[in-house]
Amino acid sequence: MRRLLALLALLFAVMPAPTFAQIGDEVLPPVFVETLLELPDDAAEAAKSGKRLLLYFAQVGCPYCKELMQTSFTQKTIVDKVAKHFLPIAFNLFGDREVTWFDGKVRSEKEFARFLKVQFTPTILLLDEKGNIIARINGYYPPHRFSAALDYSVKRLENKLPFAEHMKAVPQAGASATLHDEPFFMKPPFNLARRPGGKALAVLFETRHCAPCDELHQEGFKLDKALAAISQLDVARFSLSGHETLTTPDGRGTTAEAWGRELRISYTPSVVFFDDRGKEVFRLEAYLRPFHFTSSFEYVASGAYRKEPEFQRFLQNKAEHMKQAGEKLDLWR
Repeated sequence: MRRLLALLALLFAVMPAPTFAQIGDEVLPPVFVETLLELPDDAAEAAKSGKRLLLYFAQVGCPYCKELMQTSFTQKTIVDKVAKHFLPIAFNLFGDREVTWFDGKVRSEKEFARFLKVQFTPTILLLDEKGNIIARINGYYPPHRFSAALDYSVKRLENKLPFAEHMKAVPQAGASATLHDEPFFMKPPFNLARRPGGKALAVLFETRHCAPCDELHQEGFKLDKALAAISQLDVARFSLSGHETLTTPDGRGTTAEAWGRELRISYTPSVVFFDDRGKEVFRLEAYLRPFHFTSSFEYVASGAYRKEPEFQRFLQNKAEHMKQAGEKLDLWR
């Protein structure tokens, strides 16, 4: 017995201290787990407990990631839901750890993010047991909408209705019951067809009872720098449930509601940008504060997307130039 106790004491003495998932120096809530990032094995292990994979993409210094962690992931009901139904794994958008996907290929974190077309942080991907992405949560969702997004996987709704339809039914408490107008919005008839050498196009999708939509009009569309970039584009706005007829950028006839479904718009406000040939080049599907909102329009209006395909790199370069010029930079305001 003494030998056994001595052996156990030695074992615990050499065992490493518990480690927590982190992005850079930021330690994530304990609900996130550290794995070998061999995702087929992780999915199989999760399935034994009736869970699914939740992949969280973040980056160092991301204010939206911080807001998500400080709001949704400090609410017990959400944390309990994640712990009960998911195996949550965090990734650094520009990280170098090796990740094995369901195709058997090994990629670095940053290659993995590009492979899955992750452009924003935070981005959360909900997977089924076979590794299929059933829902993509782009950007910051306020707690009640984030919890509802998780329910899409928890309730196994992927074979019953699209994620966008599920999210359309989630109420926006305390928000305006009407859409806001802006003087630069295109008027009917809505011919959005593009021609080479012409203006790029920004298409805004909104809904009633949408608090982030209210904020966009109250703040984003009031900024001088944002308006300067917007003036270089054609801008159209539609409701996700709108019945307006329109001509798409590539010349097809449809309605606003049908086009929104075709584009798989699952969050409002969303802005989809098209180039002068009618090709989608970028989109916003996130809760954006003024700096990022303005930068998004500048990214397209300036043509920077042609040389820099990663929006986050564009933001980093812009922020660095502002600092060098002595301009005050606040990523949350």
